[in-house]
Amino acid sequence: MKKRNEQMNATAINLVALLDYQEDSIVSREIVNKNTGTITLFAFDKGQGLSEHAAPFDAVVYVLDGQVRINISGKPYIVKKGQMIIMPANKPHSLKATKKFKMLLVMFKS
Repeated sequence: MKKRNEQMNATAINLVALLDYQEDSIVSREIVNKNTGTITLFAFDKGQGLSEHAAPFDAVVYVLDGQVRINISGKPYIVKKGQMIIMPANKPHSLKATKKFKMLLVMFKS
């Protein structure tokens, strides 16, 4: 048995350095995938985006680098490096990179 103060599977990582930008592309890397939710890292080249869609659960976008325009239920939001936004469940949303940007997407399934 491990001692109480030992960390199990703990690793400090530099999220920004984990993915590189690729020209005219969106790159993603799943960090966590559990029944209760996922954590995914994305890198978007300028002008790239995701078309309008909805998800049946809440999601948090944290911008690690750059800037993105996120539309939620038709309302635009500019989210910059160091900022986050919550996208509520069942609300249509889309996004477009106004500058190349990296984001951490945390989805809560329960």
